[in-house]
Amino acid sequence: MNQADVIVIGAGPAGLTAAWQLAQAGRKVLVLEQNEIVGGIARTESYRGYYFDIGGHRFFSKLPEIQALWHEWLGEDFLLRPRLSRIYYGGKFFNYPLRAFNALFGLGIWQSVMVVASYIWARLFPQKVEDNFEQWVSNRFGRRLFRIFFKTYTEKVWGIPCTEIRAEWAAQRIKGLSLPSAIRNALFPPRGEVIKTLIDEFHYPKRGPGMMWERVAGLLAQRGGTVSTGTAVVKVRRSGTRVLAVEHLSPAGTIVSTADHFVSTAALGELIAQFDPPAPPDVLAAAQQLAYRDFLTVVLIINQPHLFADNWIYVHSEAVRIGRIQNFKNWSPHMVPDAKMTSIGLEYFCTVGDDLWSMSDAELVALGRREIETIGIASSADCVDGTVVRQPKAYPIYDAHYGRLLEIIKTWLGTLENFQTVGRNGLHKYNNQDHSMLTAMLAVRNILSGEKNDVWNINTDRSYHEEVRVPSANPATDRPIDILEA
Repeated sequence: MNQADVIVIGAGPAGLTAAWQLAQAGRKVLVLEQNEIVGGIARTESYRGYYFDIGGHRFFSKLPEIQALWHEWLGEDFLLRPRLSRIYYGGKFFNYPLRAFNALFGLGIWQSVMVVASYIWARLFPQKVEDNFEQWVSNRFGRRLFRIFFKTYTEKVWGIPCTEIRAEWAAQRIKGLSLPSAIRNALFPPRGEVIKTLIDEFHYPKRGPGMMWERVAGLLAQRGGTVSTGTAVVKVRRSGTRVLAVEHLSPAGTIVSTADHFVSTAALGELIAQFDPPAPPDVLAAAQQLAYRDFLTVVLIINQPHLFADNWIYVHSEAVRIGRIQNFKNWSPHMVPDAKMTSIGLEYFCTVGDDLWSMSDAELVALGRREIETIGIASSADCVDGTVVRQPKAYPIYDAHYGRLLEIIKTWLGTLENFQTVGRNGLHKYNNQDHSMLTAMLAVRNILSGEKNDVWNINTDRSYHEEVRVPSANPATDRPIDILEA
């Protein structure tokens, strides 16, 4: 039997941030990670010297304490990189985040007129109910712009109609923006303060986000902490309102580890089923009904030194199943071992067990080769190699039932005196890694100082939003519209 002061389940951004801060405070920490490498969804995989993300992970935050940690951990290996991302639609590329003039002129005069007319109609006759994503976006941008720039990609990502996605997800991703605000800011620049977006550049570790979390795991070990990879938690033992121990599988067999406090980043759909004695029946039923979207990346090695300038491209085309394309070389030149080659990641949003998820790696690589040629990104003949990485439970789904289900789970977890959940899957909240880190930091303060921070109610706006107000130096601005991030 192992014993620690605190056991952390999961070695992603939230779990490792919590563990590092606890170790800094002199606590004995044990981190249990079921994967063989750390980083969670923010890990970096490699294949024959090529590094690639599980999705793209920019490093930006409005939280100075988070920024300070990033720079402390990586130092000179924390690069400042230019950002370019665009939407592929109708055989053309549009700036992303959307800028009013670029979008309207790219669509052509007639389509642009129809977009504006659609918006005017939406303002004159708005949908009175805003329960779902389609209603929320259509009321602010008009139905035509919704269908062009939001519907196809959003439904690829989530695998359900936009009418089944809750409006609060849209409200979380768009912060007070609308079609007229973008046009108004372009035509009639505001005086005084203007919106400056943090979209032109971002920080990024030299060899991907996993480099950071591997560094943190190493620093944790130097301070006496333990990170056990390839270790899956199978049971959470409790007595009344206190958790006593966890059982976990390792190459050495089943191990029982005890602690005074526990912090979990595990997906609630799996975690709740592991309690012994079991959680109440209504809590178990709620956890089983939480929905997730899964994800896979087809990485293609292309025998070309340069394909396109973007870091990533959103694919709004029903002709292919690709949702997004990452160009890892443009994230950092250190992600590829040979400057004459390029590696791209074709992202497919799927569900475990569906036709995409069930394809063999060879079938997926062949599909990717066909699809990049279909949309003109690269020639299939130039693809010399490829691999596939699958990521289950990548995105918690904000469907029509999640709020009610989550409230049942939150209420019961709140009765446990020494057990906290943090991070994206630990809170079933679609957030970025800096917000996940913030939830972990506040959970640590609860342990070390006896504070009563409610990590469930931390506003993602504190960390996520990509804009700040600054004095106007050159006020001619075309305010961006940003909603598609996945």
